[in-house]
Amino acid sequence: VQLQASGGGLVQTGDSLRLSCAASGFRFSLYTVGWFRQAPGRERELVATSFYRTKTTYYSNSVKGRFTISRDNAKNTVFLQMDSLKPEDTAIYYCVADPRARPLDSYYQYWGQGTLVTVSS
Repeated sequence: VQLQASGGGLVQTGDSLRLSCAASGFRFSLYTVGWFRQAPGRERELVATSFYRTKTTYYSNSVKGRFTISRDNAKNTVFLQMDSLKPEDTAIYYCVADPRARPLDSYYQYWGQGTLVTVSS
């Protein structure tokens, strides 16, 4: 199993970034996929997730209205479009996958290696 995240970088406040995560080794279309983030000194946070069974999404309050998660089951890829970025969005972003229908905890089965997003003020 592999989750290969990419797209992180250094941007300024108000900019946009699009993260991508290419998955392999499991039936992507039958997994809930999403993104966590962790900043230094802060708890890990579930940012956004795409539920495979209901085809709905979840966003944390901190990113709702600014971030958009999407998935391409044909390409086994999940995306996170991040707009109106703020310095507090600075963190390592991890791509995750889990076979449960609606996981909102941190016990996701598969984790990617993370990609760093830095937002300067």
